[in-house]
Amino acid sequence: MTHMPGATQFSQAGASAHPSLSDAMGMVFQIAGSSSKIIIDADRLQILGQDSDPCIAMAGQVGSQVKMRVGNSWLIASVRALTLDRDNASSIIADIDFLGEGDQEVLTGRIYRFRRGVTRYPTPGTEIHPASSADMQQIYAADDRPHVHIGTVYPTLDTRAALYVDSMLGKHFALLGSTGTGKSTSAALILHRICDLSPQGHIVMIDPHGEYGAAFQQNGAVYDINNLALPYWLMNFEEHCEVFVTAQGGERTVDCDILAKCLLAARMKNRLAESIGRLTVDSPIPYLLSDLTNILQNEMGKLDKGTGSLPYMRLKTKIDEIKADPRYSFMFSGMLVADTMQEFIAKIFRLPSNGKPISIIDVSAMPSDITSTVVSVLSRLVFDYAIWAREEPQRPILLVCEEAHRYIPASTSGRGQAVRRILERIAKEGRKYGVSLGLITQRPSDLAEGVLSQCGTIIAMRLNNDRDQAFVKAAMPEGARGFLDSIPALRNRECIICGEGVAVPIRVSLDDLEEARRPASADPSFTDLWRQSGGEHDILDRTIARWRSQGR
Repeated sequence: MTHMPGATQFSQAGASAHPSLSDAMGMVFQIAGSSSKIIIDADRLQILGQDSDPCIAMAGQVGSQVKMRVGNSWLIASVRALTLDRDNASSIIADIDFLGEGDQEVLTGRIYRFRRGVTRYPTPGTEIHPASSADMQQIYAADDRPHVHIGTVYPTLDTRAALYVDSMLGKHFALLGSTGTGKSTSAALILHRICDLSPQGHIVMIDPHGEYGAAFQQNGAVYDINNLALPYWLMNFEEHCEVFVTAQGGERTVDCDILAKCLLAARMKNRLAESIGRLTVDSPIPYLLSDLTNILQNEMGKLDKGTGSLPYMRLKTKIDEIKADPRYSFMFSGMLVADTMQEFIAKIFRLPSNGKPISIIDVSAMPSDITSTVVSVLSRLVFDYAIWAREEPQRPILLVCEEAHRYIPASTSGRGQAVRRILERIAKEGRKYGVSLGLITQRPSDLAEGVLSQCGTIIAMRLNNDRDQAFVKAAMPEGARGFLDSIPALRNRECIICGEGVAVPIRVSLDDLEEARRPASADPSFTDLWRQSGGEHDILDRTIARWRSQGR
C-alpha cells in the first residue's frame, strides 16, 4: 500500500499539535490488533542514521524496533515493511508488529520490567520513538528462569541473547538453515551451553555425517559401528519387518504374518519369557537368530501351513544374509544375544552421565538401508523408557536429530516409515513424558506436515529456498512475521529465534565457538589444498584398506 487517504494532512496536523515531535521519528497512523501502521518522517530518519548508537541509527529500517508511550507504559514494536507515501515524499508508511510492553521508570523515563504481549494499544497520533541500546538491554534482559547466552542481539554491540532452557526443551525446538550458514556449529554451540549449565543431563544426538564427535570429545560419549553394540532383539515387530521383509504388496502382508508368528515363538524360548505373563511380539526379550531361522524352517515343513514355501525361504535367506554380512555386525552379531538392555540404555541415555551428558550416535558408516531402522530403535527406546519410567524419579531426555528431513519425510510411503511414525509421536506427545525433540534440517519443506508446528521454539538461519521460507513462516507465531522477512538476508552464523525459548522474537549474531568444541564440518579450502602435494601413495593405501574393511 503506497497511499493512505489523509496521511499527509494527519502528519501535518500532528506536527503542529505536538511540538515535541522533533524528538520523535513519527506517529501512529492506524491500529489493527497485532499489526498496525505508522508514519515516519524521512528527514528525521536521515538524522537518526548518523547516531553513534547502532540501535538508534537503524531505527525505522525493516527488522528494527521502535517504542511508543501509552500511559505509564512503553510499547515496543518491530518494523515489518516500509512504503513511501505517494502524496508526501517526506513521509514513509511502515507496518509494525507489537512485541510487548514495559513499565516506565518515573525519574529517567527508561523501560523496565518488559514482558511479552500488549494490554493497552496506542491511539492514532501517538508519537513513535527509536529504541536505544539501553532499551534493548531491558527488553532482552534475561529473567530468573534457567537460561544460556548464545550470542548478541542484532544490531546491539553488547546486549546478550538468552535462551530459556526449560521452555525451549519442554516444547521441542527446530534449528533450520541452508547448507553453509553455520548450522552445525550453531547446534554445537547451543548444546555445549546446555551441557555446561546441566552437566548431569541426558542428551542423545543422531549424527548422520560424523561431524559432532570432534566437538564433544571432552563432555560427551561417541558411539559408532565399532562400539555401539545395538542388540537386534531390541527391535519391535515393525522394525523387524523393515529389515527382514523384502516383498511388496500382498506378498509383504503374508511375509509379515509369518514373521510375527515365528518371532514370538523365538522370544518365548528365552527363560525371561517364563516370568512374563503377557509376552508380545514387541517385547524386548533376547532371542537367537538361529532359533528364528530354525522355527521358520520347521514351519515351512508343516503340511497345514496356509501358504507355499516361498515366503519362508525369502525370510530365512534374508536373515542368513544379514547374519553373514560384516557390515551389520554392530547390530546382528552373535555376541549381542545376552540380556544387555540395562547396560545399553544406561550408556546411550547417560544414566548416570558422569559429567558427560551427551551421547553422539555416529551413523555415517552404517549401511544406508538400515540407518533409518537404527534411528527408529534409538528414538523408540527414548520414548518407551519415558513411558515405562513414569513411576520413577524423572530423568528427562533430549533427542536431537540432525538431517531430520531424512527421518521425518513428508512422504507416507516407502522405506523408513517406522522412524517417521515414532518421531512424529514424540513431537506430538513427548513433552507429556519428559522427552524433548530437537530437529536440525536444511530442508524444512521436506518435513512431515505438522511436525514443525509442534516445535515451540524455532531457530531460523538463512534459507535460500522460497518453498522453505514459506514453510517456516507458516509455522511461526504471528508477531514474528516481520523478523522472518529478513531470513534470506541473514549473514552466516546469524539467526532469528522466536517462540517459547525467548522472551520476544530476536535476531542474534551467534558467539564464536572454541576450536576444540567445533564440529568437523568446515568447508575445505580448494585453493590451499590444491597447492599441496606428496604422500599420495600412503594416503591411497590407508584409504583403500579402510574402504575394503568397511571400517574406520
